[in-house]
Amino acid sequence: MKVRTLALAAVAVLATALPAQQKPSFAGQWTLIVDPNAPPGRGRGGGMFGGLGQAATITQDEKTITITRNTQAGEIKYVYNLDGSESKNTVTMGGNAVELVSHAKWEGDKLVITTTTQMGGNPVETRMVLSIDAEGNLVVENTAPGRGGGGPVTTTTKYKKG
Repeated sequence: MKVRTLALAAVAVLATALPAQQKPSFAGQWTLIVDPNAPPGRGRGGGMFGGLGQAATITQDEKTITITRNTQAGEIKYVYNLDGSESKNTVTMGGNAVELVSHAKWEGDKLVITTTTQMGGNPVETRMVLSIDAEGNLVVENTAPGRGGGGPVTTTTKYKKG
C-alpha cells in the first residue's frame, strides 16, 4: 500500500512539474512552396479552400491570430479568436458580401479553424489546420466539401518564412 501511495505521489509531482505544452507562433510573412507534382489547385496555394494563396502575413498574440492575404481583389484579412469562441469575418465574392463564422481551437501544437458559411442557401463547412513542420515551414491543411456532392477534399500546402 505504501509503494502504491508513493507511486501516485510521484506521478502527481511530475505532472505538476512538467510545463504546459508550448503553442507555436505562426507569426511572420509566409511564401508558398510550390509542389511541382501537385495538380492545379492542390498544393499550389489555391485560395479560400486550398491554402493561403501565394503569400500571407500572420500576426498572433495570446488572444487572436490574424491572417492577411493580398489577392487580385485586394487585401483579405481574417481574425480568429484563439479561445474557441466565435469569430466572424466578411469577404466579398462576386460582388456579394459573405459572412464566415469560425471557431479556432488548439489540438496539441496544431491550430484547427472550422468555418461555416452559406453558399446558395446551404451551409458549407471547411476546416483549416495550421502547424509547423520539422524544417520550420508552415503547413496548411484545408478540408472542404467535394464538388458535385462528392466527399470532402483535403489539400496540403507548405509555406516558407520570409
